[in-house]
Amino acid sequence: MSSVLITGASKGIGRAIALELSRRGHRVIATARDPQTLADLPVDQRLRLDVTDQDSVDRAIRDAGEVDVLVSNAGETVRAPLETVPLDEVDRLFRLNTLGALRVAQAVLPAMRERGSGHLVFVSSIQGRLVLPIIGPYAASKWALEAIAETLAIETGHFGVKVSVVQPGAVSSGGGERAKVFVDDNDPYAPLYAQLPALRGEVVTPEEVAATVATTIEQPAPPLRVPAGAPAEKALRARKEAPENEPFLFPDIDW
Repeated sequence: MSSVLITGASKGIGRAIALELSRRGHRVIATARDPQTLADLPVDQRLRLDVTDQDSVDRAIRDAGEVDVLVSNAGETVRAPLETVPLDEVDRLFRLNTLGALRVAQAVLPAMRERGSGHLVFVSSIQGRLVLPIIGPYAASKWALEAIAETLAIETGHFGVKVSVVQPGAVSSGGGERAKVFVDDNDPYAPLYAQLPALRGEVVTPEEVAATVATTIEQPAPPLRVPAGAPAEKALRARKEAPENEPFLFPDIDW
């Protein structure tokens, strides 16, 4: 069994991953900005880790001991059209979703490289390969994350480090409901925002995503990209089959 460190384990997908991996017998190191939110998780360690804070990351990795697998899950989203989204919100998403993931990967990689083994698992999204209106800032942070992950796969594979990107679609994790919204009733983009639930498509549970993550970890030769659930597979297949020279949306917008 592997020693697995999970970022963003206090709720949603991260919590479900911690529970699933613990159930399967792995040594689980659950982390969150507030470790008290992890108190009821049946895991081996509960550590404070803020992916946007280098000192916090360094302390957590030091206290965790040997880490075989990093599950980089911490992240947030916003709802806003790109024309008017506050740029400090875009900056915040990139610092959390993208640079935060790279910061923790940088912290665990030296030991993995020296040991000649390890696995980096990034929880991305289908929006790392396609976009949805009003969620553009989140998609941009995930596209950047996927570039980082694929580069790491090339750079670190020689040292025995595996890299996987798990890509769920819409998940009933509460993340969308917690998102900051920068669209009011008088916004010219309000009709588009009203269609967002339908545009996001069929919803899967955090437990389904967690099962995909756990199975990916347990594969001897995991693929680089792993869609999480049938809706994600359908959306990504449609994106792959669509023309590259025009904007893509699955399903079509009607407004």
